[in-house]
Amino acid sequence: MASDTSGNPETKAAHHEDSDDDHDEAIPLGPQRSLKEQLEKDKDDESLRKWKEQLLGSVDINNIGETLDPEVKFLSVSIVSGDRPDMVLPIPENGKPHGLWFTLKEGSQYCLKFSFQVSNNIVSGLRYTNTVWKTGVKVYSTKDMIGTFSPQQEPYTHEMPEETAPSGFMARGSYTAKSKFVDDDQKCHLEINYTFDIRKDWA
Repeated sequence: MASDTSGNPETKAAHHEDSDDDHDEAIPLGPQRSLKEQLEKDKDDESLRKWKEQLLGSVDINNIGETLDPEVKFLSVSIVSGDRPDMVLPIPENGKPHGLWFTLKEGSQYCLKFSFQVSNNIVSGLRYTNTVWKTGVKVYSTKDMIGTFSPQQEPYTHEMPEETAPSGFMARGSYTAKSKFVDDDQKCHLEINYTFDIRKDWA
């Protein structure tokens, strides 16, 4: 959720200035149908039925919804680092952790691991955006694709690429950040507004 803020923060912000915007042009995909409608529509076509079974895996037709919109519920975010045991961060219902959410050790290598459930329908093009500010100045922003997921009872886990926390006197201190999880239909499934610290050592 943080990245190297050494160097000129304005240069980094300019490089990513549009990456936290969710105004990508939507591609018309035709009429949207519930997952149950899609499965029943071609049930008499053997080849299509087998293709959908392969795509959806072990989806239980009796447990999927008839609504159009997929529901994505994020259960936790973990900070994974070889320097320490995994730091599991529960996600509040309102997306606003109270007080300091976590502390990163300067210069440490870490990655984020998300745990989430998908129900009702397929969620397409789920992506993660993250924007970080220090003393009111945007120092970092990124957008990463997570993927497309079919509904299932078991939670999914997704691990992001490894990052390196910034180091040095100027990098230490408190940061504010906003993370969002948005799909291809521009639906925001979760927005987290939080604060974190970078210090000489893990908390």
